[in-house]
Amino acid sequence: MTRVIHTGDTHLGYRQYHSAERREDFLRAFEAVITDAVDSDVDAVVHAGDLFHDRRPGLSDLLGTIATLRELRTAEIPFLAIVGNHEIKRDAQWIDLFADLGLAVRLGAEPVTVGDTAFYGLDYVPESQREALEYRFEPHDATYASLVTHGLFAPFDHGNWDVEHVLEKSPIAFDAVLMGDNHKRQVTRAEAGTWLTYCGSTERTSASEQADRGYNIVSYADDEDEPQVSITRRGLETREFRFIDVELGEGDGIERVLQTVSQYEHTDAVSIVTVEGGGEQFSPAPIEEAVKEAGALIVRVNDRRTLDTEQEMSVSFADPDEAVRDRIREMQLSGAATEIDELVRASKLADSALAEAVEKRVGELLETEVDRLFEQAAPAPEEPADATGGDPAAEPGEKPTEQPVEQVPEDDPADQQPAPPGGTPEDQSSWEDFA
Repeated sequence: MTRVIHTGDTHLGYRQYHSAERREDFLRAFEAVITDAVDSDVDAVVHAGDLFHDRRPGLSDLLGTIATLRELRTAEIPFLAIVGNHEIKRDAQWIDLFADLGLAVRLGAEPVTVGDTAFYGLDYVPESQREALEYRFEPHDATYASLVTHGLFAPFDHGNWDVEHVLEKSPIAFDAVLMGDNHKRQVTRAEAGTWLTYCGSTERTSASEQADRGYNIVSYADDEDEPQVSITRRGLETREFRFIDVELGEGDGIERVLQTVSQYEHTDAVSIVTVEGGGEQFSPAPIEEAVKEAGALIVRVNDRRTLDTEQEMSVSFADPDEAVRDRIREMQLSGAATEIDELVRASKLADSALAEAVEKRVGELLETEVDRLFEQAAPAPEEPADATGGDPAAEPGEKPTEQPVEQVPEDDPADQQPAPPGGTPEDQSSWEDFA
């Protein structure tokens, strides 16, 4: 029997809610999968894409991944992987780096045989390129064959890529298709009997993912006369999410919300409070403050109620732009945010050119702010001392006053990027050192 862990959508490096702790949570979930693989002595770990959250992971994310994959290599368990849409690049992929280090195998058109099962890979393919895609999978001599791929496939939720079409075009008769991209764990069978399954994500990447996280255990039986594939699920212990729904009736206000949230344990949790129904209008700030004081790591309040007609913003359609500007003024945004808002709304540029203009202006504003901070932090030029050696502005017998200097925050080393290949020797470390 061949038994593998099917995981994916680990999204390493995701700083969810701008939280460093959440970034660590994603790595810890991946580490838990690998630890379980070693403890359970599986034959391989199969990753179905989106190992990283984006195509430029931080150095700490890369080092954490390398350290974790080294545990698999030490246990002689292969890590088989493909590339997902979040991490895909135009040139070499990160999984190629790990393959060069002997830490991973990138799946593709040629079979990679583990036990009695041949594994193939199909990276994420943009919709515009799927029609011309050629499925040139090489033959195999194993008992079973599985395809590992990434995308939103029909007949599953939000599917825009027909998995039946992939199976029909493929020269290989697959016994199972192990998929990534949909963060919800799902299992079904194709018309020809092929098992189709999503493993789900290992951490919650949005508040809509309320179910517990986990991954698949896929087993291929040793019976050549009656091939059999079984898929089971194993759960992961991840950071607690508190989903608190409050339905307000007529006359209900913030006191009702505060009373409801106080009935939950929030310590170290991500608490999502959703307010629906009617009731009085109020600011979410007191709710966020109360839940924070109860020990929550992250608090989000979603007010999904519709305003009463009398409370809706009055808009003159004779000048809708002025109405928008009035609303922006009420929001009391910073000068920089207001400037960017004006740039976006007033610009007649195409979307691509507008994005470039906004990026350029944001960079200019950040550069100006950094210069201002450095000017504040720089020591003031020395004034000529008086005959007594004191502050020329101080009265006789008075001690000179000390001016506080604003400290400039240092860069977070976790956000630094690794030196690109081809950089100077002083900027680079040998990747072999990390392996």
